[in-house]
Amino acid sequence: MLKQLAVLILMGAGLAGCAQSSWETTYEQLDPTQTANWRVTSVEVQAPDTLTTSEENTYTPNYDVVWHGEPYGDRRAQAAAIVKEGIRRGSAGVHGKQQVKLVAVIQQFHALSPITRETLSRSGVHDIRYTLQAFDARSGKPLTEPQLIKADLVGYVGKQGDEADARGETQKVRITRHIAAVTNNWLGYEPDPRGAFSRWGR
Repeated sequence: MLKQLAVLILMGAGLAGCAQSSWETTYEQLDPTQTANWRVTSVEVQAPDTLTTSEENTYTPNYDVVWHGEPYGDRRAQAAAIVKEGIRRGSAGVHGKQQVKLVAVIQQFHALSPITRETLSRSGVHDIRYTLQAFDARSGKPLTEPQLIKADLVGYVGKQGDEADARGETQKVRITRHIAAVTNNWLGYEPDPRGAFSRWGR
């Protein structure tokens, strides 16, 4: 009983900074007539050193990069690699003649802390923000303005998270796939993953 009470107290304290909020995947889709002749030949993703990060295992860690889905390492670099792979996959089907470079700058990559993943239910959000801009790969000329991409995604926790992991639907897999879908649609292709949802999260 004492152990259960302690867990409840910790959860209450942790969730004090957490609220039932509205989250969204949103951006302005590029004009398909502009992107029809593009061929993405390179992707660069920057995770600035100014982004805060920590291994703190609390319910609402207040940092820009929160990532525990891989063994301990450079969390900024790991987040950048995930975003890069998602953008690479999402742009792989663009087969025009003009060579294009996509450049993303991460603003926030806030996934689930272990304690959130393991002990909560009906909570948890992957809160992901980055800017994305297209350049002519040869001249370096900007083809678009930098655009803010909001790519929020429901985070699976508790039993739902365990079942997803067992299917191979890890946090890394789901986030990468979501960013790929976002990129594909941003470039003017269907389906459209944009939408909003309400959930407890940070």
